[in-house]
Amino acid sequence: MRLRILILTNLFPTPWDPLRGAFNRQQFERLGQRHDVDVLTAVSFPEHLAGVKGAVRVDGLQTDHFVFFYPPRLGRSLHALCWLLSLWWQRGRKLRAGGYDCILASWAYPDAVAAGWMARRLGIPYVVKVHGSDLNVQATQPLLRPQIRAALRGASAVVTVSQALAGKAAGLGVPPSRIHVIYNGVDPALFSPGSRDQARWRLKLLPDSPLVLYVGNLKANKGCIDLLEAFPALLAKQPSARLVYLGAGACHATLVARAKALGCAERVHLAGAVSHEETAHWFHAADLLCLPSHNEGVPNVVLEAMACGTPVVATRVGGIPEVLPEHAGILVPAHDRHALAEALIEASGRSWDSARIAEHASRFRWSDNVDQLGQLLQAAALGNAAADCSTT
Repeated sequence: MRLRILILTNLFPTPWDPLRGAFNRQQFERLGQRHDVDVLTAVSFPEHLAGVKGAVRVDGLQTDHFVFFYPPRLGRSLHALCWLLSLWWQRGRKLRAGGYDCILASWAYPDAVAAGWMARRLGIPYVVKVHGSDLNVQATQPLLRPQIRAALRGASAVVTVSQALAGKAAGLGVPPSRIHVIYNGVDPALFSPGSRDQARWRLKLLPDSPLVLYVGNLKANKGCIDLLEAFPALLAKQPSARLVYLGAGACHATLVARAKALGCAERVHLAGAVSHEETAHWFHAADLLCLPSHNEGVPNVVLEAMACGTPVVATRVGGIPEVLPEHAGILVPAHDRHALAEALIEASGRSWDSARIAEHASRFRWSDNVDQLGQLLQAAALGNAAADCSTT
């Protein structure tokens, strides 16, 4: 059964942020090979005002955006209503004429809350996909929690990227029968073991210096500052070590200033955001990936690094322990910079079996992911069709 699916999210590439939501781009592109998929992405008005940064084209999908307007300095508890009004004002006619079988909302707040209201207005079912901070952080806030709870409980299905998030969804009152854990996948055409020497030559890196890699937004809750504070301990053991950050964000200036204060600025490189394809070369070049987040779902960079045979040092949060076995990396408590420093030293000195790490990561396949997601969307659409028949 070929469905007509509307996806509503803020996590998808747009001309204002071409690198955003690479995991969603990969999943939705594959879903679009099996169904007719429209992706409508929210772009916040400050981001829209900042200007276009690049072109975006995703094969097999109809993509569009709307500008998400909200009153500055007003509580986030009204953002879902503002999201809905912005969407309906700019794209209401298109949505009414869309003939969609179901809606997939990717991110709980404000996206899924607004999508739930939209779905009820259009008389179609909706499925919610949650990722991490939307339940780990936003759903703990008193004014947001009831809205998120209602959106998840009203959905035909709730998709989580980890067992840990499934537990959070159950804690919000979602029946276990409607919670489905679907781990993200890895594209083996991009992420597979490769030559370390060739990658370092391509990236103009020294061939023998130990290299610690961070990939992600430069935000405090991603642990990027914790990593910098732990790095001098590794330098004391391995003075030629280097730390490279791939990504952009609010902590950029803080990282630069702190690296100077710690006396390690020459060993720290902030490379900025790079394309999804380019990260594979960095994984090949790195001795290890470090992602010391304070909360997570299952970050795709962990899966992708392992698919390249690269070991990982990460925090024991969210779904990371579910996908990172002992032979592929080291887990440490969040916020514990001393433990993080010790783990960096241990990981840098250990002999890792890259082939075994990559073999473990090969079980995370996009084909399996899209099979399961497609089945849930079909079940939602068929259930709605059956309900319509029973009322006529």
